[in-house]
Amino acid sequence: MKKRIFLIVLDSFGVGELPDAAKFGDEGSHTLRALQNTGKLNCPNLEKLGLFNIENCARGEYLPVAAPMANFGRMSERSQGKDTTTGHWEIAGLVSEKALPTYPEGFPQSLIDEFSEKCGRGVLCNKPYSGTDVIRDYGEEHLKTGSLIVYTSADSVFQIAAHESIVPLKELYRYCEIAREMLQGEHGVGRVIARPFGGEYPFKRLSGRHDYSLLPPKETMLDKLMARGYATISVGKINDIFASRGVSSSTPTANNSEGMDVSLKIADTDFTGLCFVNLVDFDMVFGHRNNEEGYTNAINEFDVRLGELLSKLQDDDMLIITADHGCDPSTPSTDHSREYVPILVLDGAAYNCGKHEGKALGTLDSFTYVSDIVLDNFK
Repeated sequence: MKKRIFLIVLDSFGVGELPDAAKFGDEGSHTLRALQNTGKLNCPNLEKLGLFNIENCARGEYLPVAAPMANFGRMSERSQGKDTTTGHWEIAGLVSEKALPTYPEGFPQSLIDEFSEKCGRGVLCNKPYSGTDVIRDYGEEHLKTGSLIVYTSADSVFQIAAHESIVPLKELYRYCEIAREMLQGEHGVGRVIARPFGGEYPFKRLSGRHDYSLLPPKETMLDKLMARGYATISVGKINDIFASRGVSSSTPTANNSEGMDVSLKIADTDFTGLCFVNLVDFDMVFGHRNNEEGYTNAINEFDVRLGELLSKLQDDDMLIITADHGCDPSTPSTDHSREYVPILVLDGAAYNCGKHEGKALGTLDSFTYVSDIVLDNFK
């Protein structure tokens, strides 16, 4: 049994379209391929673990290594969706057979009216929108009227944007709690998200984002580990995604760099259990903004920090690297993409001995492979 497992989710790092991608409007999506096409991808640590040994991941100069350090493969998503919530829930062992509700035409007016009445403020927008575009287009009206900017996306989300000078952060969080309480059952969206912004036009998003997730309908690996007394440590937005359920300790982070700083500090501590990390910048800052070079640079930066983490791995550690969906920055869409995700599983003892024992896992039929590994390890 490994004493510590570090599970890192590279948010949106897909590795090629799933067979049903056309149903989601995602034919041809391949997030990793988009980064390779920039010619600037430089990730020697991911390479030696076996990233380019995964099916359909080698391209041009990015070749498979002869002896990868980690077990490598790709996973299909069985859940009906391509969003953060369903992806992470499936990683934790919970398959969502029914897709969470989405609102391509905006939320029903009756729901918006009820929300407006409960908050005592008007509502602007109420349609799918880019998060940066929505504050550009509605920010000044929001400043004049005090009305909340409510918008959604292709994902199952209800997002509320407000300027810090009009709606203090605590008040914005209270409005999100009102929305979360309302949005259950038929309208049970995966996440209600606080989106504070500030400054003068052109406005800037602020770091006080907070996600209010739907409670998982069944037990996840976090619940099972916690019930047996194992540590379940959340880094980044993991705690939000699981609505704090099954999490023994949590550290929110503002960006990838902070997420890795926290993870490295945790690697210096003694615990028995799981450290579950989400690195959100790949998705939020670069994937949704169709910023191919920015995404590429972010992976390169992560690879350097990965090297620091590898140097701290102990013999009784395991490292798992995966993703929750894709977000191909090279396609016209700014939404998530329905893609395979990578799976790299590294044994600390083998790594420290310099053994190149990586095996091909092939194509796995569900993200639940991750929870199976974790739960099997802890018996």
